[in-house]
Amino acid sequence: MTDAEHDATPLILIADDDPEIRKLLRAHLETMECELIEADNGELALESVILHKPDLVILDVMMPGLNGWEICKYIKTRAEYDATGVIMLTAIGPTVNELTSPLYGADAYVDKPFNFDELEFKIRKVLSDHRQSDEG
Repeated sequence: MTDAEHDATPLILIADDDPEIRKLLRAHLETMECELIEADNGELALESVILHKPDLVILDVMMPGLNGWEICKYIKTRAEYDATGVIMLTAIGPTVNELTSPLYGADAYVDKPFNFDELEFKIRKVLSDHRQSDEG
């Protein structure tokens, strides 16, 4: 794969401790022309962020080890991840999600149970926003 091909194909990390959620997300995201990596706990998610520098991280909040907010804060407070978008995907409730996700710097949030159209729209928007800011 050339650098140009890699640039055109976003790398997305799915971080969720629920294997069914990961399976659903993987099945849907595979239709979006992207590369996928997965993590089933907070430590593995953080390790994947550091090793692979994904273009987008879809983060569950409640995971074993580090929680999604801690990982989001790590990503958003380090310049080397300026091009990495974060979408919080959680069942903590829309009000808590709406109030908390921006505090940690998340680019977007989606509540579980989620609608694939809404999630795909937010994924495309966050990837597009980060591509533009990375080029500018």
